[in-house]
Amino acid sequence: MTFKIKSLVKSSVVLGTLLVAAGASAETPNVTAGRAEVYKQLDPASLEQISTREEVSALGAPNIAPTRIWKVLEHGEKLECLACVPVIAKLLYASNPKTREISAWWLRRRIFGVFGPGQVYEQTLNALADANETEAHRIYAANALGEFLDGGGVPALSKAVVADISSAVRSAAVAGLERLNSSGASGELSAALSDGDADVRLAALHAATRINAFTDVVAVVPLISDASALVRRRAAETLGVMKAGDAVAGLMALTSVDQESDAPVRAAAVWALGQIGDPAAKDAIVEAQSDSDASVRSAATIAARMLRL
Repeated sequence: MTFKIKSLVKSSVVLGTLLVAAGASAETPNVTAGRAEVYKQLDPASLEQISTREEVSALGAPNIAPTRIWKVLEHGEKLECLACVPVIAKLLYASNPKTREISAWWLRRRIFGVFGPGQVYEQTLNALADANETEAHRIYAANALGEFLDGGGVPALSKAVVADISSAVRSAAVAGLERLNSSGASGELSAALSDGDADVRLAALHAATRINAFTDVVAVVPLISDASALVRRRAAETLGVMKAGDAVAGLMALTSVDQESDAPVRAAAVWALGQIGDPAAKDAIVEAQSDSDASVRSAATIAARMLRL
C-alpha cells in the first residue's frame, strides 16, 4: 500500500513538471509572436532605432540638418562612444539653439570624456572665463553650463554675471543660473537686478520667480521705478508672484495714470496687488476699474475678486 502511494506521488510530481514545462514553452512563442504581429503593423521608419557610432560621428560634417542631429543623438542616448565626444562637443557652439541643447543633453549622459580634468566640461568652464573668446562663444558656453545641469558651473556663471564686459554674456550667465536653480555663489542674481543693461535686469527678473531659493524682494522693489517700462512691468509681475507685502505702497502708486503712463505697467501692478491680497490696496483696485485702458480694467476686476471686494 505504501509503495502504491509513493508511486502515485512521484507520478503526480512528474506530470506537474511536464505540464509547467509545456505551459512555459507554449507561452514563450505566443509572446514573441504577439510582439512581432504588433510591430508588423507599424512602419519600420517610425520605430526608434539605436544610433550607431558611425551615425553620431558623422554629425561633425558640415550642413547637417538640426532635425537630423536631434534624432541621432536622442536615439543614441545610451550609446557609449568615447571617440564621438569631441565631435558632439563642437556642436555646443553651433548657431542653432536646439542643436546646442540636444548636444549638451547627450554629453551630460556620458560616463567618459565629458567630466574630469581637461575634459569637455572643464573646457566649457574655461571658454566662459576666457575674455579672448568671442562674445558668441562665451554665450554658448554659458548656455552649455546651464544645460549640463551640474552645480559645478555655478561659480563660473556667477562670475560672468557680474564681471563679463558683454551684457549678452551676462544675460546668458543669468539664464544659466536659472537653469541650475541657483541664485549664484554669492547672490549674484540680486546684483544682476541692478545691472546697467535692461536686458540683464529682465533676465534676472525672469530668473527670480523660477529659482526656488530666491527671496530678495528688496532687490526687486526698486525696479518698479526703472526707466524701462518693460522692466517696470516685469518687476510688478515678479513682486506679485513673490507676494511681496512690502511692495504694496509702490505698486499702488503704479496703478494711477497720473504716475504711470504705460497701461501694461498699470495692469501688471493691479494684478500684483490682487496676488498679494493686502486690503490696503482696496481703493487703488476699485479706482483702476475705471481706468481708460481695457487691460487695466480687466486686471482690476480680477484683483477685486481676489480681495473679495
